[in-house]
Amino acid sequence: MSTIARKDPDDGLQAERTALAWSRTSFGVLGNGVLLLLRDLHHDSGPMGLAPAGLAVVVALLTYLIGRRRQRLLRSHPLPRLIGAGREIHLIGISVIALTVVTALALPT
Repeated sequence: MSTIARKDPDDGLQAERTALAWSRTSFGVLGNGVLLLLRDLHHDSGPMGLAPAGLAVVVALLTYLIGRRRQRLLRSHPLPRLIGAGREIHLIGISVIALTVVTALALPT
């Protein structure tokens, strides 16, 4: 993600930290997908074995795109009145929880 221009030297680094957090989350979820894919290559569980890795890729892409959108929002001047957690934040949270459950179910086989 690109950097966010700071408005004032005393405004803190909240926007930069937020952009880094979205990137970290996206890479972490993508890493989960890669590990699931590597596991499936060694266990050859068929096409359904690729489903958890595919889900991880979709969640990582969704996380990245929402992070980019929120980054653009933080760059807008003046800032919108409400920047709180919207539906997209809840969607990512539910998606990560679902991916965690799918990963846990895929591992014991």
